[in-house]
Amino acid sequence: MKYFTVKELCKSDTARKYGIDNTIPESLLPNLEKLVDEALDPIREKWGHPIRVNSGYRSPALNAKLKNASKTSAHMRGLAADLNAGSQKANRELYKMIKSMVQHKELVLDQCINECRGGSAWQWIHIGLRENKKDYRNKFFSLANY
Repeated sequence: MKYFTVKELCKSDTARKYGIDNTIPESLLPNLEKLVDEALDPIREKWGHPIRVNSGYRSPALNAKLKNASKTSAHMRGLAADLNAGSQKANRELYKMIKSMVQHKELVLDQCINECRGGSAWQWIHIGLRENKKDYRNKFFSLANY
């Protein structure tokens, strides 16, 4: 875990607002470490600039508070993070870079999503893994939530 910490991957303004304990269970720490070591750190290393984590681990209680969150979200298993490179333009470039890394076999992942809110694309980039690498789909798409 070179560029990211457990603390920043568990930080949540929504959890604080609602008084939700978003501490990751000890049993899920290996998943979070896997996410950082296999995906987030290599992405950050290639990007060459800081990347902010909007959402990393989410407790089931926190996930339930989020309007558009999947009931089976990989965030609840410590296997997903939403990234922001600082602007919509930068997020678009980050997505392209991640796609290129996968195409050139520098990175494997389950999914990479361009998250859209309110009709505006490139709000953040969702990175998701699965428990077993053999199940990774290397799937890229845009998800519009209006």
